Amino acid sequence: MAIDSAVIPAPRSRTRQLLSTSAGNLVEWYDWLAYAFLTTYFADQVFPKTGNGLVPLLSAFAVFAVGFVMRPIGGLVIGAIADRAGRRPAMTLTIVLMGAGQLAMAGLPTYAQAGLLSPLLLILIRLVQGFSVGGEFAVSSVFLVESAAPGRRGLFSSFSYLSSNLGQLLAAGVAGLLGNTLSAAQMTSWGWRLAFLLGAVLSLLGLWIRYGTEETYVHAEAIRRGDVGRPGLFDFLRRRPRESILVAGMTLGATVSFYTWSIYLPTYAEITVGADPARALTVSTIALAFFTVIQPLGGLLADRVGRKPLLITFGAGFTLLTVPMLGLLRDSFGNLLLISCVAMVLLTGYTSVCSAVMVELFPAKVRTAGIGFPYAVTVALFGGTAPYIATALADSGRGELFGWYASALTLISTVVYIRMRETKDAVLD
Repeated sequence: MAIDSAVIPAPRSRTRQLLSTSAGNLVEWYDWLAYAFLTTYFADQVFPKTGNGLVPLLSAFAVFAVGFVMRPIGGLVIGAIADRAGRRPAMTLTIVLMGAGQLAMAGLPTYAQAGLLSPLLLILIRLVQGFSVGGEFAVSSVFLVESAAPGRRGLFSSFSYLSSNLGQLLAAGVAGLLGNTLSAAQMTSWGWRLAFLLGAVLSLLGLWIRYGTEETYVHAEAIRRGDVGRPGLFDFLRRRPRESILVAGMTLGATVSFYTWSIYLPTYAEITVGADPARALTVSTIALAFFTVIQPLGGLLADRVGRKPLLITFGAGFTLLTVPMLGLLRDSFGNLLLISCVAMVLLTGYTSVCSAVMVELFPAKVRTAGIGFPYAVTVALFGGTAPYIATALADSGRGELFGWYASALTLISTVVYIRMRETKDAVLD
């Protein structure tokens, strides 16, 4: 039976739903992304040094990619929990796991102290965190869009990336503040641990805030009573195979663009054009603040004109401009900031609407797993490996090839956007 807004009871306060979920999502993504911003500081502490100075950095980014291996499993398992027990229990699980990982990172022994145990522990921590964040995007996105009033799903969708951007902004800001306050020796020795310790504290705060949300999944209680059958682990593939493929196609070029321009750019600029690390982090922080502010504008525009125009603008823009923009990077504050902001405007065409589109593709009983698994698989294969591929190509003297690689993936996604149906007026069931 189709269930519309007249049947599903509206939350007492949609604003509270929005803010509570966003606060937890902020903390979750701060925890996940602090690793990327601090890699250059702790890589030499965890991995043994060799004759090539880039080897520890490559190893640290390889572990960053390893964390993505667990994201599909997390998307599947946590998505199944959300589609069986409810969205709130799943959101509680993700933030508890991420907080535990941050605490472990803060106390991680160095290679000099523990030998091979140090990188092995780092891999284990990232696997746990990858499992957590693999489910976070889907369950928080579904919760936000299900909480939205009719005609405001695009706006609520934009808060998924707005809150993750704030977490990313906080991670970049903390890394930049520590990098500009402490000496290089202090940052390499112990300064990077402070950011992870802060993440553990913020996780406790996010857990407390999330207790203020109301369940949006109308089937949760009926499933517990046995009145409604529990969805199978892979029911989304059986019921909605085309939609699952669409999620992967939508995400393909977007995840590479996202990790390239919003996370990896400071490191890329450092190793390709010799940009000062502290300056590049400052530029990244300013660009992220701009990126965050314009998310709701993209969501409001999507509620007015539809999802496809924004998605196509994003895809076509990065298909044509990725190579030129990467080639124009210089060791200049103004240059880095201008190129970063142009990239953020284009990226908003995807980030502000993708949650709404994905939610609008699936029925409620398989919605979270249907989004979480294909999304996380695609992010793991292409987003998580993007920093490593870019670094490896730069190390081999062929760094310019990375732009062509990213453009090719974005072209595939653009074809998907053109061919998919418009979902703005879809009725959620």
